[in-house]
Amino acid sequence: MIYNLEKRTNLYGKAIIAFCIRSSKNDLLKPLVNQLIRSGTSIGANYMEANQAASKKDFRNKIKIAQKEANETKYWLSLLGESGGVDISECRRLWKEAHELLLIFSRISSSSK
Repeated sequence: MIYNLEKRTNLYGKAIIAFCIRSSKNDLLKPLVNQLIRSGTSIGANYMEANQAASKKDFRNKIKIAQKEANETKYWLSLLGESGGVDISECRRLWKEAHELLLIFSRISSSSK
């Protein structure tokens, strides 16, 4: 398991991109794939911004955004998984990682008050 959260979120974003490239063949699913790529790659971007925050309040706000993006990513993955047009095992693996990231960011958010 990767404990460096910057690296972990970066690798997750890359996995989301690879999954979306494979899943974008179906025109009907393209809007869902586009939403997924936005939220899934935004997790790491917001975490990186949190690490460069100007204040504790700014840090908490960026962590909250990363948390919300992880939650949104779970939503898009669940829709895509139920569509039948994607690799369900890969979808489940990505959903599980988004859930773990959500829990991590929730913990960081609650302990940074």
